[in-house]
Amino acid sequence: MIVLNGEPREHGAGVAVVELLRGLGLPEQGRGVAVAIDGEVVPRASWGTHAIPDGARVEVLTAMQGG
Repeated sequence: MIVLNGEPREHGAGVAVVELLRGLGLPEQGRGVAVAIDGEVVPRASWGTHAIPDGARVEVLTAMQGG
């Protein structure tokens, strides 16, 4: 289990960041997306190989237009 944006989530642990993003319907190439695991930003270049550990606190942020 992981905690995604403050909400417990049963799946996600052990998968690469890019797989989690796909499951959320977000762009894999990362335009307008930032990911942090346990308070550390994960560089976009590592998304394909960076596995999410069990119990991790994951924050996925997306840029929004407007003002």
